[in-house]
Amino acid sequence: MSGINDYIDNEVKANDVVLFMKGTPGFPQCGFSGQVVQILDYIGADYKGVNVLDSAELRQGIKEYSNWPTIPQLYVKGEFVGGCDIVREMFQAGELQSFLVEKGVSVKGAA
Repeated sequence: MSGINDYIDNEVKANDVVLFMKGTPGFPQCGFSGQVVQILDYIGADYKGVNVLDSAELRQGIKEYSNWPTIPQLYVKGEFVGGCDIVREMFQAGELQSFLVEKGVSVKGAA
């Protein structure tokens, strides 16, 4: 298990914004992952999508890593932000953009 944990840890720390999702940013395989992709694309945040469908070990590993039961999972600067509902609520409140800017992530239009 430590191998997958190291992989996740590395992805989270090596990329400013990482979305662990079902499918890819260009082709999301579930509605929740698709919503988060749309939000990130809309605000112009640069992010890396990691497809958890590539590996059952990764799909289980990410849930244990974050202690969060669902996918997608968004990480910013090594910090777990949340899943689809949290990202959507933050976005609708204009908090996601300011959160990213505070973390030093450039977005298209700061709210």
